Amino acid sequence: MSETLDQATAEAAPKTTGGAVPYLAPPDGRAALEFYKKAFGAREVAVMPADDGKRLMHACLEVNGAYVMMSDCFPEFGAPFVPPQGISIHLQVEDGEAWWKRAVDAGCEVTMPYGPQFWGDHFGEVKDPFGFKWSIGCTPKA
Repeated sequence: MSETLDQATAEAAPKTTGGAVPYLAPPDGRAALEFYKKAFGAREVAVMPADDGKRLMHACLEVNGAYVMMSDCFPEFGAPFVPPQGISIHLQVEDGEAWWKRAVDAGCEVTMPYGPQFWGDHFGEVKDPFGFKWSIGCTPKA
């Protein structure tokens, strides 16, 4: 690699943060990236196209102050799309109703209606068009 490419890559890399970062592999990475901007207010931090010019080799998005990383599936390298099961990405937000409305208006499927829960938060779950579950929670102000 050239020095310029190394420098550009280093400058585009997100700051390292603590915690766990979900890494998604949807069946259409570019469509998912655009959908997450619309549904969850995602901001592109870094996007690296694959050699074929169509798929994403890697992307880093910032959603609600945290990172979500993703790439396209690459079945030719042993990484086919596998429908996600048993996991959801949780967003704890200040204005749950606004986040909920934006996600549903963008095309998320409601899997658990948003509303007051026994533990005190308002909470609900949606599934995006790529099969990933997202939960949205908000602690109401007293």
